[in-house]
Amino acid sequence: MSDTSYDVRIYVIDVYKGKRTTTHWVQWSVDGKRFKQPYKTDALASSFRAGLLSAAKRGEAFSTAEGLPVSLLRRENESMSWFDFVCLFVDMKWPDAAPTHRKSIADALAPITEAMIATDRGRPDHKVLRRAFRVLFNASHRDATQAADVATALEWLSRSTRPVSDLSKPDVLRNVVADFEKRLDGKRGASDTVRLRRTTFSNALDYATEKKLLTENPMREVKTKKRKTVIHQVDRRSVANPVQVRTVLAAVSDIGRTGKKLRAFFALMYFAGLRPEETTNVRREDLELPPREWDKANECWQVREWGAINLGKATPEVGGEWTDSGERSEERGLKHRDDSVGRLVPCCSELAVILYEHLDAFGTGSDGRLFVAERGGRIGSSTYGRVWAQAREAVFTSEVVASPLARRPYDLRHACLSMWLNAGVEATRVPEWAGNSLTVLMRVYAKCIDGGEQSAMQRVQEALGGN
Repeated sequence: MSDTSYDVRIYVIDVYKGKRTTTHWVQWSVDGKRFKQPYKTDALASSFRAGLLSAAKRGEAFSTAEGLPVSLLRRENESMSWFDFVCLFVDMKWPDAAPTHRKSIADALAPITEAMIATDRGRPDHKVLRRAFRVLFNASHRDATQAADVATALEWLSRSTRPVSDLSKPDVLRNVVADFEKRLDGKRGASDTVRLRRTTFSNALDYATEKKLLTENPMREVKTKKRKTVIHQVDRRSVANPVQVRTVLAAVSDIGRTGKKLRAFFALMYFAGLRPEETTNVRREDLELPPREWDKANECWQVREWGAINLGKATPEVGGEWTDSGERSEERGLKHRDDSVGRLVPCCSELAVILYEHLDAFGTGSDGRLFVAERGGRIGSSTYGRVWAQAREAVFTSEVVASPLARRPYDLRHACLSMWLNAGVEATRVPEWAGNSLTVLMRVYAKCIDGGEQSAMQRVQEALGGN
């Protein structure tokens, strides 16, 4: 089906007199689809209607989507500002994007939009401008009543950004890319940050091409300065061995009530390789714990079999303004999986004992979750990060504390996956347990796999005649 039509009917202007204002509605139809446009005065409405009549008399095609003559639509497209376009782009991405992805898009669009500002005259304060960006790139909050300074900043932005069509000019495109790759201090941003901004920018330009604001994505045609692609691998120095992990876990238990509660939290990340957002959502019903028996000689519980953890959902840490429900850390499907697809992770006997001890001491929250903050809700990264840092400082020397060794709780997951690989677990099975792809696994953990490096160096030494 064609996206234009010559079947156009233009009606008389409809005047609506309200209590406070009078609205003049221009109404017409294209291929049977009705359109209408409001104007405050009869002169403006008559002028617009006359333009429609002239286009129809010339035999010009009308767009069946926007209802406008092709010539007028082309002029509107050529003059659409980045401000208006970026609203369309965010609204298009919003429904299918996870809350964390929505936030990452907004974080990337802020410096891009700042680079698209055409004038500094009347420019709002930087902090106010950044607050305005968070509203502009939020499809749920953009139309809500805003603070006066934010509303003023949004109004300024609406008339101060370049037309999207300017990006078809090579010099403009290069300058915009160079600007949004910089940090606030003028230095180039981190490679991950730059990659995210470039990807978001290119996706936006693809959408601009789809909307016929550009004839093609200029990022594919104009040569910009190439940046070396950084392959991110786990730093081998950050990977703790089982003795080191157990030492810190023991110290975690001594850091108040929160520390006692978080021992099982960190144990799940190390022994089962869970991500933090998966760990926070583990419920009692997700655990298939093997039977335990009392060891009279050592006066402790013992578990001799393996169990399993059935992961179904995760609760990524993100503000309520980015979720559909308005609640912080909205429950979502597992990363890289459909909402209905879960993941089965083995539970070793040592982890099972720790989980039993946690359930005995703390039980579960009202919704069955194992880990609940003191005042209810999800345990935040600032809380578990602080406890982990204190535990490291309690057991490691100052030199080790300053090193990358297990510096972040997430390093426990890295240590787990590295341990599985070095223990000989098939490389195809590890990503099934960990919830990532084989390609990512081998690329990220390549440096942590013991490939016989010591043996290779010993052979070289022997060839050189050494002892």
